[in-house]
Amino acid sequence: MRRLRFLLRPGWFALAAVVALFAYLCFTVLAPWQLGKNTSTSHRNELINESVNAEPVAIEQLLSGPGFADDDEWRRVVATGSYDTDNEVLVRLRSIREQPAYEVITPFRLDSGPTVLVNRGYVLPVQGTAPPSIEPAPPGAVTLDARIRQAEGTSREPIEEAGHIQVYNINPDQIGTAVGVDAVQGYLQLDEGQPGGLGLIELPQTDSGPYLSYGLQWLAFGIMAPLGLAYFVRAEWRERRKATNQDLADLDSEVATSDTPVSAAARPHADSAVEEPEFTLPTRKERKSKAKAGSALTDKDVRLADRYGKNR
Repeated sequence: MRRLRFLLRPGWFALAAVVALFAYLCFTVLAPWQLGKNTSTSHRNELINESVNAEPVAIEQLLSGPGFADDDEWRRVVATGSYDTDNEVLVRLRSIREQPAYEVITPFRLDSGPTVLVNRGYVLPVQGTAPPSIEPAPPGAVTLDARIRQAEGTSREPIEEAGHIQVYNINPDQIGTAVGVDAVQGYLQLDEGQPGGLGLIELPQTDSGPYLSYGLQWLAFGIMAPLGLAYFVRAEWRERRKATNQDLADLDSEVATSDTPVSAAARPHADSAVEEPEFTLPTRKERKSKAKAGSALTDKDVRLADRYGKNR
C-alpha cells in the first residue's frame, strides 16, 4: 500500500474530486435532463398521432374547471361563439420556417359562457420588425375547428408597441390581466381554412429527436470518467515501479563490477515496501557544489526530470 501513497498529494485529490463531481452530474442532472426530454417528446408525439385520426368533439366536453387536462392537448375540438377583436394581442419573437414572425391571439367567447384564447395564426413583420396590418376576425357567431394547446410559461412582462399589446408567451393569466379578460387555462390553435385564420401554424414533426442518444451518452461519460481516473492511477503506479526496478538493475550492475560484496539482506528488491523518493531539484548551493566538483546530475535525476517535466 505504501506504493500508492502518491495518491495523497493535493493534485490527485483535486483530480479525484473533479471526476467525482462530473460523474455525479452525469447521473443526476445531465442524463435525466435529456432522458426526460425524450419522454416528454414521445408523449407529445403519441398525443398528436392519436388526434390525427380522432373525430373532433365539442369543446364543452373537454372543458372542465379552469381549463383542459394535460392529456387533452392536441385534441381536435369544435367551438361555437364570437371573437372579441377589441382585446387582441400579438406574440413576439416567434419563428416560422426559420423566419421571425408574430402570432395573433384573439379572445373567443363561447356560446356556453367561458372565454378561450384563440391563436389565429402568424403574420410576418414588415420594414424590419414592425408588425403588418392584420386582417380582423369576422364579427358575429362562427364555428371553429381547432386543437387544444396547453398554456405556456411566462418570461417577460407585456409591452405596448406599434399600436398593439405584445407578449412573449401565450399565457391566459398574463394575457387576461393585460387586456381585462377572464380566459380559461389553455388556448385553441386553428386548423386550416377556419374563420379568422391567418398563416397556418403546422403541427410539429413527430420524430423523437436526439434526446435518447444524448442521455445515453451522458451515462456513458459518467462511467468512463472514473475508469479514466483508474487508468491514470495505474499508469503512474507502473511508472514508479519501473523506476524502482531500474534502480535495482543499476545496483546489480554496480555490485557486479565492485570488489566489495553486498549482502542479500542489504539489497532492496522490487516487492519490498520501499517507496520511491520524491524527486526535487537541487538547491543553488548544491548546484554550485556540483559545478565546482565537476559533477552532473545522475541518470536517475535526468530520468525523473524528463518524466515530471522539470528542467535538467
